Amino acid sequence: MILVFFCFNPLMILKGQEMMLPDTNALKTVNGIVKESLRLISSEKGKTRNWEALRNLFLPTATFTVLNNNDSIPQPVETITLGEFINLMHNEYYEQGYFEYEMGNTVDEFNGIANVFQSFVGKDSEGKEERGINSYQLVYFNKRWWIADLLWTLETNKAKIPKKYLRKN
Repeated sequence: MILVFFCFNPLMILKGQEMMLPDTNALKTVNGIVKESLRLISSEKGKTRNWEALRNLFLPTATFTVLNNNDSIPQPVETITLGEFINLMHNEYYEQGYFEYEMGNTVDEFNGIANVFQSFVGKDSEGKEERGINSYQLVYFNKRWWIADLLWTLETNKAKIPKKYLRKN
């Protein structure tokens, strides 16, 4: 009997598309993991995001909550799961290219928990930019950081991002 082993490599399936590889060193620091989350959700049109690497940043029970401070949006607070967030990122809007860049952050950490206020600029494929704040709640165990929850809101004409959140740490 001859046994044939096939090596399944998801990178081979992409046929020319590029996939972003995970940065496992990023999981060792608070700043590293939050910057890695932005890197993995950002992508040019035609590039494939590495969803497994993104999943690996978060606890399986992580939630994603947006506070919509825009009067024209009927639902001011919306919370979704990690799976729902990844499905949202498959929307054509994000598939056309979307980038998020850190402008600054503030980190508070104590005894295996951390909170990060990260100011960001989000830019879509048409060049439209929005600024906002991501608030990450993190936990440290198994020799690495995990994102437990992510909450964000966008800057408005009435609510500008305070300067203390625009500085780099």
